[in-house]
Amino acid sequence: MNLTYGVKDKPKALQIVVFAFQQLLAILAATIAVPSIIGNGMSQSAALFGAGVGTLVYLLFTKFKSPVFLGSSFAFIGSMFAAFGGAASAGAGYMGLILGAVFAGLVYVVIAIVVKIAGVGWIGKLMPAVVIGPTVSIIGLSLAGNAVGDALKYAATDSGYVMSTQGWIGFICALITLFTVIICSVYGKKTAKLIPFIIGIAAGYIFATIMYFIGKSTGNDSLIIIDFSAFQNMQWVPDFTFVTAFKSFGDITPSYVGTIAVAYIPVAFVVFAEHIADHKNLSSVIGSELLEDPGLHRTLLGDGIGSMVGAVFGGCPNTTYGESVGCVAITGNASIVTILATAILAILASFCAPFVTFLSTIPGCVMGGVCFTLYGFIAVSGLKMIQGVDLGENRNLFVVATILIAGIGGMTLTIGKVTLTEVACALILGIIVNLVCSKNDKAEAKAEEKAETEAEAETQA
Repeated sequence: MNLTYGVKDKPKALQIVVFAFQQLLAILAATIAVPSIIGNGMSQSAALFGAGVGTLVYLLFTKFKSPVFLGSSFAFIGSMFAAFGGAASAGAGYMGLILGAVFAGLVYVVIAIVVKIAGVGWIGKLMPAVVIGPTVSIIGLSLAGNAVGDALKYAATDSGYVMSTQGWIGFICALITLFTVIICSVYGKKTAKLIPFIIGIAAGYIFATIMYFIGKSTGNDSLIIIDFSAFQNMQWVPDFTFVTAFKSFGDITPSYVGTIAVAYIPVAFVVFAEHIADHKNLSSVIGSELLEDPGLHRTLLGDGIGSMVGAVFGGCPNTTYGESVGCVAITGNASIVTILATAILAILASFCAPFVTFLSTIPGCVMGGVCFTLYGFIAVSGLKMIQGVDLGENRNLFVVATILIAGIGGMTLTIGKVTLTEVACALILGIIVNLVCSKNDKAEAKAEEKAETEAEAETQA
C-alpha cells in the first residue's frame, strides 16, 4: 500500500507528538483494560508504563525496523488469574505475575534460538498465504464482538441489546466517532488523513460531554454516557508490580512456581502463532518482510524480552497490538519515530494522573466507533493476502473455509489451565488441513512427472 511516511521517514517534531498521541489513543483502551479486569490492586498507570518500556525493548531488538506498539496481552488473562488464585498473599501474586512473564518470555527466547539456527523457510511451508491470510482475518473478526459491544454498551441487557434512551445516545456517539474517522480518512486533506482517530475520538468525546451537561441540567441521567468521577480519586504515582512483589519472597513455594509455569508456558506457544500472523500482516502494510529483516528471531526476542520487562513494571505480559497495526495502515504512517515517541509518551503519561484519568474517561462507545475501523482493517488485510490464491482449487478452498468457520464460530478449547483462543484453534486446524491436502499435491506432482517421463520415452522411441 502507499504510505505517507515510510518506516525510516521522520515527520516534523510537532507532527510526531500528534501522531504519537493518536497511536496511544488507539492502543489505550485494551492496554489499561487488562489490569482493570484482573483487579487485585493492579495499576493502569503501571501497565501503561510497562507497555512503553516493553515497546522500547522491542524496537531495540528489531533494530528500529518494525513499527508496532506492544500493549497488555489478553491471551494471558487466565494465567494472571491463576497467579493470584494460587498465591499465599497479594504480594506473592504480584511475584507470580513477574515469574509468569519470565517463563513466557523464555519460551520466545528458545524459539528465537531455534529460528536463528533453522531459518524461517519452514514457516512459509507450514503457513503459506492460504493459511496465514484467513488467520489474520480471524484476528480482526474475533474482535468484532468487542467493537459492537462497546458501540452498544449502554443498550446491553441480559437478553441482548435493547435500545433505551441511553442506548441510543451511546450508539449515536459511536456512529459520530466512526463516520468522523471515515470522512477524515476518505475526504480529508493530508493532515486530517494522518490523524483521523484523534479527530474522531474528539468528536465523540465532545458529543458525550455535551450530553452530560444537558443531562445534569435537566436531571435526565439517561443522557449521560461519560463518567467524570474518576478525577476524584486520581492515582498520581504508578504502583509498580516489582515493588509489591519483592515484599513477598517468603510466600513463594516450589508448588506455586510450578503452577505459574503450567499457567504461562503453554499460552506462550499459542501467542507465538499470533505473533507470526501479526508480523505477516504488518509486513504487508509496510511492504517489507519483517520475518526476513530484521528476522523472526529478533521480533521474537523483542516481543519476549519486552513482555518480561513490561510485566516487571505493570504486571501484564505485552504483545504486538493489532490496533497499532491498524492505525499504521489506515493513516499511512509507518514511521518508526512515531512508535518510539508513542513509547516515550506512554512512559511520561503514566506519571501524569490527570492525563491518564482523562484517557480512562473516554466512553466505551467512542472507542467502539474507532475499533469498527481498526478491527475491520485487520480482517480485510488478511483477505488481501489470499488474493493471489486460487480458491477454485478444493485444497485451498477447504483450508480457508476451515479457518474462517473455526474462527468466526468462536472455537475455543480449554485444556487444563490453558485456553486455545479462536485464532489459535483456527490456525492449528488450518495448518493441519493444509498439510493433509498438500499430500494430494505431491501425488499429483508425481503423477505429472511420471506422465512426462513416459511421454518423453514414447517420443524417443
